[in-house]
Amino acid sequence: MAEAASEELLLAAAFVSDAQYNRNIPFKTSPQAVRLYYLYNHWIMRTVTYFFIFLNLSLAVFEEPAVYPLPFLATSLVEVLCLLVFFGRLTHFAKITPRNVFWKDTKNICIMVAILLSLTDLAIYGALRIYNMKSIRWSRIARPIFLINFAESRQIRRAFRSIRNTLPEITYVFLLFMFSLLMFSLMALKLFGERNLQTAEGLPYFRNYLEIVFDLYVLVTTANSPDVMMPAFDFSSWYALFFIAFVIVNTYIFMSLFLAVVYNNYKKHLKNEIRQLAYMKHRKMIEAFNLLKEEEGAQPVVREARWKQLVKLVAPDISNSHRELLLRISDDEQKGFIDKKSFVQLADLLNIQVITLKIRSHPLGQWMPRVYKSSVSQFLRSMVRHRGFVWTYDAIILINAIFIALDEETPYISYAEWVFLALYIIEILLKVYTYEPRVFFGKNQFWNWFDTLIIFAALTATILNTTLKSTTKYNSQQILDIVFILRVLRLIRIVDSIQRFRVIMNTLINIVPTMLTFGGLTLVVYCIFAIIGMELFHGKIQFFPANSNAPYALECGNPALKDSLFARGKYCKNNFNNFASSFIVLMELTVVNQWHVFASGFANVTAQPAKLYFITFHIVMVIIIVKVQDS
Repeated sequence: MAEAASEELLLAAAFVSDAQYNRNIPFKTSPQAVRLYYLYNHWIMRTVTYFFIFLNLSLAVFEEPAVYPLPFLATSLVEVLCLLVFFGRLTHFAKITPRNVFWKDTKNICIMVAILLSLTDLAIYGALRIYNMKSIRWSRIARPIFLINFAESRQIRRAFRSIRNTLPEITYVFLLFMFSLLMFSLMALKLFGERNLQTAEGLPYFRNYLEIVFDLYVLVTTANSPDVMMPAFDFSSWYALFFIAFVIVNTYIFMSLFLAVVYNNYKKHLKNEIRQLAYMKHRKMIEAFNLLKEEEGAQPVVREARWKQLVKLVAPDISNSHRELLLRISDDEQKGFIDKKSFVQLADLLNIQVITLKIRSHPLGQWMPRVYKSSVSQFLRSMVRHRGFVWTYDAIILINAIFIALDEETPYISYAEWVFLALYIIEILLKVYTYEPRVFFGKNQFWNWFDTLIIFAALTATILNTTLKSTTKYNSQQILDIVFILRVLRLIRIVDSIQRFRVIMNTLINIVPTMLTFGGLTLVVYCIFAIIGMELFHGKIQFFPANSNAPYALECGNPALKDSLFARGKYCKNNFNNFASSFIVLMELTVVNQWHVFASGFANVTAQPAKLYFITFHIVMVIIIVKVQDS
């Protein structure tokens, strides 16, 4: 009987934990499956899974074309290890879910297919490599599947699902926009094609229909405005009306319509997701209640002792006082039991952050009571607690900002740095002396940790820099850069002193989970496009130092770029020759400025259809993903 009650408690705790963290995993309810489910959701297991997901993604840094080349055997062994971990995680998931549910779940099928494709591709690539035959690692594009489809990535998956549900409505607007773009392009061809106009580079102006479509699409993004209209505008001022009409219709009306459609549909589908989550949370809490309920008269309830056991299982790290607070909220009349209505609120109560303040005496008050409680010590501590102490150090920070902006080579400025470091260290020591250290360095004291780490990191870097300069002919710009950055970061401390700034910073910290979801979406898109870009454009553009005598150094190693905007702009380092460079190019494309120069440059060294790669990235990343984030 006791064992059955313990198993019911364990199962109920699993339901409550799922409700607390918005997990929707249909698991088996047998005792063995429940214990495996606890192990599956353990933070160590999740951390290991994420580690191998990101290790698998980072292999692109070490594989050809590599930023830091490693032997093929080394990268392939690491990849096989990652795939084994993924297979083990999937097998673990299969053990805890009903068989019919597991095989109907699309994300499990995607993971299995991705594992098989990766192993097949690895075997084929390795075999061809033995015979010195060049091949493409086509399975690398499937690696982001692991980031999306494991149960741990439900937030990213939910965002992708909302975007997918939004696509049908976006498609109609996009088709109408394309119709408008094609119509304006046809008008431009008829208006300007026969007038023998030339661009500033001496190229034919608006004589090729597909080139016109591309140029006007770029104009929608405003990246080539007003350059694209200048030849026509120089010929006749009346032609400016064409471009004004185009910008009004396509840039302002259609792009605003895009944003409105994305916003309304994404919010609608997100609301449905949240409604479903709320329903599933409520259902799981009802299931937990039904497992633990007892009859109290005609009313089903959960006894206080049973409730305490449940909370201890679900949240073992919370303090006894926190647990008692939750009990008093759930059983406000102190009847000794919790009714159904109060019980289902437990998951939400557990998500409320409660800061437990423990009044502790300062260790120095115990070790040296006479000194610590003396009149001088009390005056010193009252001074540190006074608002004037904060104002004094705010003034010191502002003075420090002025000194940072001055010439470092001036001896007095260099000596002043040591004075400021000493003042900051004295401030931290005084605060630790005044406030109990465990409270001052509590887990919620972000700014105290930030101040201390920045100051001592700056002290270490400054000492190291000074020591090396005095003992050797040392001129390492890297350590100097670190010192300068740490000095500037110290100025951020002023944010904590201004209430309005602190509210804004706390808001930014609170939206970090949402930003991480957007970061996950961006990472997936970047990885896919970076791998495709490396396969399409690797080696087509090269970077050479300014004093290089290599052939075609001024044309980025490719004569096709001679006299191009890409070469004249010295964009040679923006290439797809490795994973890191690809990410940088994609980041620049996301910013939009000059993206048409990149597209034209890579089209010149390959073929004009290569522009479709850049247009597709702009549509996916800028028009859809970024607008979803803006909404």
